Amino acid sequence: MSGHSKWATTKHKKAVIDAKRGKLFAKLIKNIEVAARMGGADIDGNPTLFDAVQKAKKQSVPNKNIDSAVKRGGGLEAGGADYETIMYEGYGPNGVAVLIECLTDNRNRAASDVRVAMTRNGGSMADPGSVSYLFNRKGVIILPKAELSEDDVLGAVLEAGAEEVNDNGDTFEIISEATDLVAVRTALQEAGIDYDSADSSFVPTMQVELDEEGARKIFKLIDALEDSDDVQNVFANFDVSDEVMEKVDA
Repeated sequence: MSGHSKWATTKHKKAVIDAKRGKLFAKLIKNIEVAARMGGADIDGNPTLFDAVQKAKKQSVPNKNIDSAVKRGGGLEAGGADYETIMYEGYGPNGVAVLIECLTDNRNRAASDVRVAMTRNGGSMADPGSVSYLFNRKGVIILPKAELSEDDVLGAVLEAGAEEVNDNGDTFEIISEATDLVAVRTALQEAGIDYDSADSSFVPTMQVELDEEGARKIFKLIDALEDSDDVQNVFANFDVSDEVMEKVDA
């Protein structure tokens, strides 16, 4: 889920102790399997697979599960489904634009899950292209702040193609062109800076400011969408102020 960064960070922390941990594990494993199928099982030679594995390790997915997923995806071990990526577009409460990225081996089930979650939570489906133009594909890296300053991070990644570094409280978020993601991530590694995740994401070009009621509604919709095993990522163009976020958290 990516809309307001602070919410993404909050979700990121909660995920570790969440009751949905098994669901999160399954999605991370699926990501690995697909990355290995697309680009081969050599982690060092497949940047997408490298990032998928790193993300799974950060969320404490057991190594044996990761290794099996790499082997299944790379055709070195039997099993594994033939997943396809499907994007659905829609609008949530308050006119928030929503992009839903599915990774599924059953197109009908995925479409049904998304439609039900949307209609039951104040959303509506939209035609392909009617929402996606509000987003740009970008590289997004999240790293723990620790002892780092914004200048430390900028100094490490600016020449590699980073466009901006955002301070999200406990974390920094680095935005780059999607094509520069590997270069920026590599620059962090070379500088000895640890990061939590490096993903190709959809970043909104404009955002809808939400009040407390609007925020609660959109979070409920996103939770319902993410509850589907077929839904891999949800991107939305909302923003929530720190004050509103505190009320929602409370």
